[in-house]
Order: sequence, then structure tokens, then C-alpha cells
Amino acid sequence: MKYLEEFQNPDLARRLLDEIHATVTRPWALMEVCGGQTHSIIRHGIDQLLPEQIELIHGPGCPVCVTPLDVIDKALEIASRPDVIFCSFGDMLRVPGTGRDLFQVRSEGGDVRVVYSPLDALRIAQQNPDKQVVFFGIGFETTAPPNAMTVHQARKLGIRNFSLLVSHVRVPPAIEAIMSSADCRVQAFLAAGHVCSVMGIEEYPELAERFRVPIVVTGFEPLDILEGVRRAVRQLERGEHTVDNAYERAVRPEGNLAAKAMLADLFEVTDRAWRGIGMIPHSGWRLAEKYREFDAEHRFQVGEIATQEPAACRAGEVLQGLIKPHECEAFGTACTPRTPLGATMVSSEGACAAYYLYRRLGGTPTRPEQNQQTLEGTSVG
Repeated sequence: MKYLEEFQNPDLARRLLDEIHATVTRPWALMEVCGGQTHSIIRHGIDQLLPEQIELIHGPGCPVCVTPLDVIDKALEIASRPDVIFCSFGDMLRVPGTGRDLFQVRSEGGDVRVVYSPLDALRIAQQNPDKQVVFFGIGFETTAPPNAMTVHQARKLGIRNFSLLVSHVRVPPAIEAIMSSADCRVQAFLAAGHVCSVMGIEEYPELAERFRVPIVVTGFEPLDILEGVRRAVRQLERGEHTVDNAYERAVRPEGNLAAKAMLADLFEVTDRAWRGIGMIPHSGWRLAEKYREFDAEHRFQVGEIATQEPAACRAGEVLQGLIKPHECEAFGTACTPRTPLGATMVSSEGACAAYYLYRRLGGTPTRPEQNQQTLEGTSVG
């Protein structure tokens, strides 16, 4: 399959669904780790097309959503300074900190700019030698290599007015934390294909064996997700727990060796707090000591910042898969994309945003027999 349309073929989707229905004999709970997968699931109604025995739990796979509140507040503090040009991807600008967001900082006179690559921020630094230019480097293993390369380039070119505010997180420790929780109901994982395209799958077999859960590396189109579910359910029904790569067109077992070498040079593993979840040991990256001069947190000495989440926001429970977004009392009322209480409502990969955009629920989702149109072109087509 070479073209995107082939991964949204309704006839192939029906075949996969028929096989899943024929395979499942008991209830199973599967977690998709990536927010992009969550949006695809909700947009195409995949969760409604699956057998009732299969529950898809939305995991903490939105990098914007899990960026800690204290890091957001540090970004706001740095962006407010008159000698700073603060650069970020657009989806971070409306993420609420304690009392305000980057849009508000910009409205108050802060020089906050949306860029499409960290290299854009580096060019801005070259063009503005009298300013400190900071790029907000957030995300999972997927976005870390270009951020690392930009710091490498800054040092190579001698651009000293550029720095990176780092909040990178790593997926395998998050899976370990989820499975170690007393409230965990997850019995299998759909692993994020883009993360594995960088890091490979070498960290997953030990997790699958220790927690006895299937881990299926999965893509993002409807057929990718259905194939991932099919393989996971087949393992569950057989009592197996192995790592299965269902995204071979993009993922090699060893990952991208050049990118991994760059990450090993630029970053070092650290404990990282995840917004709404808490501290997860060894789950983050920070710039290595030899690149510390490019660390914005170190350069601007923002230190410890007191933070406070809105009491009404249940985004942490959503991120842990404990509730669905529409089960939060503030969903769609006090919390909307224009008036968000948490990052899950404003991020392009947030579960709350997916439900708000594609399915504003007042109750239980309809099942496929009540809405056959889902498969006929409006969704999976």
C-alpha cells in the first residue's frame, strides 16, 4: 500500500472488523498510547465499530498535554522578558499555565512567535543578535532529534543567543508507570509508530514480559489501528504477551541509528513530572552537561515556580485512562477550546479536544448497529 487512501479503505476495514468480531470471546481493555491515534479513533468512529467487549482506553500520548504546569509557567516567565524572543509551535500558545497562557503574554507585549521548526528559531537568533531567542522544545522521542540537531548547529555556528526550554518525555517509562498503578485496567498496548520509528522496539520486550501485556506497534490511519487491535486481541485470546510490529513500513526494530546517536550525545535521561500524572522516574530528557549553556532553564535561572491546577479539571484522570473526556463535569461547559481548564482540551492531540471536535457526547456513544453510516464513508471511508 503506497497511498494514504488505501489505509482508509472501507472494504478492508470491514474485513478486519469481521475478523476482530470473530476472534474476541471476552472483555479486553486496550490502551492506545499516542494522541494522534486517539484522534483517528474518535474521528473515524473506530471505538464504536469494535465489538462491545473491546474497550479502547486513551493514554497519556499527547506531548502538549503532559508538559508539566511548572514548565509552562517557566515558559511564561521567560517569554515575558523584554530581551527575549520566545518561539514555539502553535499548539503550545493556548495551553493554560497558572492564570494565563502564551497568547496572553503576547497580548501584553511579549515577543512570542509561532515557528514550524526549531531551525526557524535558530535563524531568528542569527537575525537578532541583540535578543535572546528561546525555542520551547517539548514532545516525545519523535520531536527530540530535530531539537537536538538545532542545539548542535547552534554550537557549531557559534550562535550563543539561542537556547532550548526542554520538556521531552519518554514513552517506555510511562507504560511502566501505568502498568504499576493499582488502578490499571490495561491489558494490551497500541504503541506509537512514530516514536518507534526513531527509537525502535528494543525497550518494549522487557515490559511485555514483565507485565504480561501484548504491545503492538501501530500506525495512525484507520486500517493501521484496526490491524493493531486485531493483533492485540489475537494475542490476548491466546494468552500471549509479545511485541508485534504492525507498522513495518515505517519502523525498523533498531530504530533510526543516526537519530539515536544524536540524542545520546545531546541529552541525558532524567526524572520528569507529567502534567496530571506526577513524577515518573527516568521518563524525560534534559540537555547534557556539555550543552548546558543552551539550556534556557539554566540560562534564565527560572528555578522553582509555584503552580496550581484548576480544581474542576480532571485532565489527569483522562490522561491515565481512568475516565473518558465527556465524563468530566466541566467538559463542554466550563471547559472548551476557547476557555480550556487543561491542555487536553486545546492540544491538537488531546483526548478532550478529540471528543469536543468529533463527538460532543451527552451520554453513552452509539454502537455501530445504531449508526451504520460510520463505516460508509463519513468516517472510515
